[in-house]
Amino acid sequence: MFDDLYRNRRVLITGHTGFKGSWLGFWLEKLGAELCGVSLPPEGTQNHWALLNPQYRSEFCDIRDAEKLEAIFSDFRPEAVFHLAAQPLVRRSYRAPAETFAVNVVGTANVLEAVRKCGSVRAVVVVTSDKCYENRESQKPYREDDPMGGYDPYSASKGCAELVVSSFRRSFFPPADHGVKHNTLIASGRAGNVLGGGDWAEDRLVSDVMRAAAKGETALIRNPASVRPWQHVLESLSGYLALGARLLAGEARFADGWNFGPSDGAAVTVGEAAAALRSEWPEIKLGSSVPTEAPHEAKLLKLDCSKAERELGWHGVWNSTECFRRTARWYRDFYRHGKVDTAEDLEEYLNAARKAGLAWTK
Repeated sequence: MFDDLYRNRRVLITGHTGFKGSWLGFWLEKLGAELCGVSLPPEGTQNHWALLNPQYRSEFCDIRDAEKLEAIFSDFRPEAVFHLAAQPLVRRSYRAPAETFAVNVVGTANVLEAVRKCGSVRAVVVVTSDKCYENRESQKPYREDDPMGGYDPYSASKGCAELVVSSFRRSFFPPADHGVKHNTLIASGRAGNVLGGGDWAEDRLVSDVMRAAAKGETALIRNPASVRPWQHVLESLSGYLALGARLLAGEARFADGWNFGPSDGAAVTVGEAAAALRSEWPEIKLGSSVPTEAPHEAKLLKLDCSKAERELGWHGVWNSTECFRRTARWYRDFYRHGKVDTAEDLEEYLNAARKAGLAWTK
């Protein structure tokens, strides 16, 4: 799988205690990587990373602390870096805009500076967001060469993070000089709304719905008509890992920005997504709430992922129905039986990807 390029490689993940980072660390452990996670301590009483009981090295470090971050890089000397640490919430970004920019922009610069000073890194995948684009609320899906932008502080910070990546790549690690003046390739991954078990963040559809269901309460759905590109967390992670493998293999043409999202048919409304979750866990109770003074949130967002399909041989494996079904099942099994379905979900996803003949499964 991934041409076995991660086996026995030193791989550093920032944000490893978060939702996506914990799934990525779990997968990389299965691939035989030697891991180091760098993150803040997990928030809240429920945390997917802690449930998985990982055995790899973990460093609690704020990515705004450049000195400590560089010391960790210098000691571990990673060969590959997946940068996921972020302030990931739109509504929180309105409450704490300066913190959001500091973490998502300056923090990204600190990670890339640590890469530059370390000298051991061969591949970097910086994870930003589909919200990095200047969203004009049009039906046209966004492509990788569309302008960066962002209305709210979170979206703008992700657009800025993409500019930081581009600047470091062009200034210090130009692909044309790879293998001659440097040996580091930097790319970015832009994914849509990611679902899956183990996400307990505030102000997110799945976590809000599942917390309410576990308590027997009604979940109030904001903006049920808004359209999002939903996908299971394993879909985006397979894209990041496929991209990182090509960078580790020294293929300089992949040092670029990449969209990883569902097919256009999976861009469904918030209300439809909530109903799909309820179909798998009937105890879910739904209501709607459209606050009159709520901060602005984009109502329409779609990604064009043809570049990843054409050049990386990557595309989604599970359709939206399967994505919602497996996500709801994970929480249902957890709250009913204390069961964690992460390993089972990964194995079934890999089987589906092999059956689909995807290149990265080899």
